[in-house]
Amino acid sequence: MKKLGLVITDGVGFRNFILSDFLLYAKESFDEVVILSCLPKETYKDHTSTRVIELDVFEETFKTWFFRKAKEIAHLKLHQNGNLGIQDNLKTNYSKFRTTRGYATRIIYKLTTVWYSEKSIQRLQKFQNATFSNHVITKDYISLLEKEQFNLLFFTHQRPPYIAPLVYATQKIRIKTAAFIFSWDNLASKGRMAANFDYYLVWSNLMKQDLLQFYSAIKAEQIKEVGTPQFVPYVMSNYKVSKSEFIKYFNLDTNLKTICFSCGDISTSKNDELYIETIASAIVKKDITLVNFIVRTSPAEDPIRFQNLVEKFPFIKWNFPKWIQVRANHQESWSQRIPTIDDVRQLRALLEYSDLNINMLSTMSLDFMLFDKPVINPVFGNENNELYDDQRFLGYAHIQHLVNSKSSKIVKNTKELIQAISDYLNNDKDYLNRKNFIQQQVGVSLGETNKRLVSSLKSWT
Repeated sequence: MKKLGLVITDGVGFRNFILSDFLLYAKESFDEVVILSCLPKETYKDHTSTRVIELDVFEETFKTWFFRKAKEIAHLKLHQNGNLGIQDNLKTNYSKFRTTRGYATRIIYKLTTVWYSEKSIQRLQKFQNATFSNHVITKDYISLLEKEQFNLLFFTHQRPPYIAPLVYATQKIRIKTAAFIFSWDNLASKGRMAANFDYYLVWSNLMKQDLLQFYSAIKAEQIKEVGTPQFVPYVMSNYKVSKSEFIKYFNLDTNLKTICFSCGDISTSKNDELYIETIASAIVKKDITLVNFIVRTSPAEDPIRFQNLVEKFPFIKWNFPKWIQVRANHQESWSQRIPTIDDVRQLRALLEYSDLNINMLSTMSLDFMLFDKPVINPVFGNENNELYDDQRFLGYAHIQHLVNSKSSKIVKNTKELIQAISDYLNNDKDYLNRKNFIQQQVGVSLGETNKRLVSSLKSWT
């Protein structure tokens, strides 16, 4: 008997592994698959008959937080040289607040000026584990795992801090673990993983090299390249929408081309209102050929910040993602938002039938490129003007790959943005660059992704 435990940590993991065809292949390869969920159990009732065990929500104590934060800051300091994204993250994490955690953060920064080697990080991991080793939830996890007797626990996200006690529980009773690297920027600019795993699944060879670079204790034989289930719904027939349905839903003019602006969340994409207004104003002034203009907001935030634009430009078609908040009281409440089937279908339709995408350097660039749609990335803000400095992201390691690929047009002012829109609507010459960039970033065809992913998991049991 081969038994797989599938750990779903958040709403994006729900979309990637429950709303894709992952479970279809997993059930063919394993005798039993059980979902261990950080989302409420009832979330799954309309989507799968797979048995679901809802995990108790672990909330960090101050001691757990302290050693977890120290581990993360030490990791950032170890890898900060020549890495703007990590240097930026170090600045963001620093606190000047006169609170217990504020003072503790400053102590951590002082401690890690000398205590930041890989050996030190592993020691901090042990200290963190010790803080919850006797916690009632950790003991419950151990009892659960002893009862279920999994051959492998598969964590669909490597970073959430609340999974650390579950990973510790697997280590105590010697159950193997595998982790999927969640996003294209997680290794090159984010903090430390939540814990150490036995095996790792990555999108591409590029991500494999990043993993080996930032985690020197990991060996190449622990890693397999599988692509990412994040994009698999785009090749599944049940999410296909006809063009007539798409046009009817958004009430579009069939004689016009369609531009889609996709927003980031306000934490990193603060200039989105400016970019939307710039495009809308150019349409009004006829500086841009008349087009359908759709704006899709981020599912990670309430779209209230765009209300003025909704009223000012009534011709804009708005796509507010249909994600449901399934639990409010949580350490990371945004993680408890899940997509509806309708939202996945609407997103796929936007990708397939829009003629051009504009976004501020988000992963949505990849989504549209998978449908061979041209992409423009506006970054108007810099350290010398009054705008939020989004040009600094151009120095991030994962964004430098985008810039160097020339697969999108990076624009830094209104004139460049309007020119880029006109160029792409009339003469798109970047097909090959987009194709090469997708191959570099994703690595495996979408139709083969979950087959390869499941095959890799099976090989480790």
